[in-house]
Amino acid sequence: MVANSMTGRHFCGTIHAMKLAVVLVFFAASVAAAEPGQSGRQSRGASPSAAPSSTAAEAYEQYLLGRHLGRNLDRPDDVEAAIAAYKRAAMLDPGTAEIPAELAALYMRQNRVSDAIAAAEQALKIESGNPQAHLVLGTIYAALADNDTRGSRGRSAAEADENAAKAIDHLERSLLGSVGEPDSNVLANLARLYVRTRAYDKAIPVLRDLVDRERGWQDGIALLAEAYSAAGKNAEAIAWLEQAAPDNPRLYGTLGDFYDRERRWKESAGAYAIAVENAPRSADLKMRYASALLNTGERENVDKARGVLSEVVTARPTEQRAYYLLSQADRRAGDLKSAESNARRVIALNGRSPWGYYALAEVLQDRQQYQAVVDALTPVVGDLRSRSTDTSGLSLLLPHLGFAYEQLGQYDRAIAAFDEAHRLAPDDALVTGYLIQANLSAKKNAAALELAQTSRTRYPDDLRLARLHAQALRQGGQTDRAIAVMREVVEKQSDRPLAYVVMAQVYADANRVADAVKVLEEAQLKFPAENTIAFELGAVLDKQKRFNDAEAAFRQVLERDPKHAPALNYLGYMLAERGERLDESVSYLKRALDIDPENGSYLDSLGWAYYKENKLDLAADNLKRAAEQLRTNSVIQDHYGDVLFKLGRYDEALDAWMRALAGDGDSIDRSGIDKKIKSAQQKLGKK
Repeated sequence: MVANSMTGRHFCGTIHAMKLAVVLVFFAASVAAAEPGQSGRQSRGASPSAAPSSTAAEAYEQYLLGRHLGRNLDRPDDVEAAIAAYKRAAMLDPGTAEIPAELAALYMRQNRVSDAIAAAEQALKIESGNPQAHLVLGTIYAALADNDTRGSRGRSAAEADENAAKAIDHLERSLLGSVGEPDSNVLANLARLYVRTRAYDKAIPVLRDLVDRERGWQDGIALLAEAYSAAGKNAEAIAWLEQAAPDNPRLYGTLGDFYDRERRWKESAGAYAIAVENAPRSADLKMRYASALLNTGERENVDKARGVLSEVVTARPTEQRAYYLLSQADRRAGDLKSAESNARRVIALNGRSPWGYYALAEVLQDRQQYQAVVDALTPVVGDLRSRSTDTSGLSLLLPHLGFAYEQLGQYDRAIAAFDEAHRLAPDDALVTGYLIQANLSAKKNAAALELAQTSRTRYPDDLRLARLHAQALRQGGQTDRAIAVMREVVEKQSDRPLAYVVMAQVYADANRVADAVKVLEEAQLKFPAENTIAFELGAVLDKQKRFNDAEAAFRQVLERDPKHAPALNYLGYMLAERGERLDESVSYLKRALDIDPENGSYLDSLGWAYYKENKLDLAADNLKRAAEQLRTNSVIQDHYGDVLFKLGRYDEALDAWMRALAGDGDSIDRSGIDKKIKSAQQKLGKK
């Protein structure tokens, strides 16, 4: 059985630091287990001859005495007595390799490394294939390689690699000629070395055999997973785990991990569920199970995840990761109050970690409380800059800070935050996209276009970057080039529904609405069950003023997904904008807000529907919340100005319309707003 002491942990490649002397004490267990009389190995000079010669007989007697004293060590002076006995035996019978091999093993157990190496090499001079001597040398060189890797005594990586190669050679030779099952500790150590030297094709079969044989060796599973993953053999790993797990349930956790790597979330959750059944006290397995449930994106699984995580925090009230995941689950369930509470619990448990602030920022962002995001993150980001060379926390929080600044209309600060994040993670295409979008929002088209073109060279298949590239071209007056960029993307990614949606958006932005409709109608034939296409078709048909067709498209989405909040909002707003079936409009919009209660766009739609019903107080309440959240959204500020003007609050209406003109400028009639401003100024002049 693989040792479960420090020996076993060392074999398994864990990170516990040990001095070489201590390592060798535990390694010696495998040497003792591997002697010829126990392992069945055959050796040319397996033991000193018991021939009639009195010299040979005395040598054999001294050999046995050395073994007895060296193995039992009943008295403090037994070690030296055993060494002396072995030396006398070697002098009497210098042609027997087993004597110096046994002496080498004793030296190793006593941490006398140089003496052990010398004795083992002497044995190999007598018998080049002596398993005991190879095992001693393999064990020593493995320990040296391990110490070298940790940087002990300034040894270099080259020395570590050299010692690892020697260890593998000697351990492989120690296994040659094995009659029975090879010693598990030796195989475990050898497998660890294979993984260390990237000899994965050798490591995997050894580890598979060991994991099947040694059911209690938990670290072997992790080592096998590392070997499979490093070799890029995830599919092979999954196939083996699926076959082996029913007979060895502890493998289900590893199977879940490999499903995670392939983004097979449902299968991952299923595997972790069985793993948790078999290890109900494992908080780690429960958290991995909850994470997989959340990744499925299904509401019922979100509720399951909340239940699992609640069990974890009840049993372990200081488990930061569990509170973080619970905050995420609460947020996805729409319980933002609980999500915020759990995010703040993470911060209370460890205020130096960025994860609690990250969870809090996501909650505040869902509420569209962007100033609150800035207030929460600014001091933390400053602290992270000053106290740590580890930039991972900054990389995590800066995008949230940048997005909050962007929504507040503070574009220079947004660009600065995204630019810092981009410099920290230049290969992160998502962060690059944030920086391009911030430049576009700030009307810095030249900077956006330059960055978009560079990023597209590196990530030619990234749809989001292609969309931003096309947007930068269009805003720079290069509409035809923008369309050509997206046509090329669609040709290359014709199997992706989102490519057609993005193509249609580019056509619509270029006022080629008929072309957008054509692309989406063709895509709908190709992907008849895809809601993103039906939703986008409804939006484009609305722009074409084909209201009945647009309504039919949104209803098609809702038939497939009655809780599709964007479709509920768009359908409700479309009816409100035309002043038709206002009760039905309000009903749709309330349903959307039930799903996403803090969504500023949905609040604006409901407020506008109430305005059309002349329910001005209700309109003002909802539009105020929307306008405070989305200060740069010109349409929302225009709506808010209209209701304030109708309520006789002319100075506030004037401010709202001024914000509309200073905002993003999308879908507004500037001349119409100018007229309303003049009207408000006239009203104020009469007061």
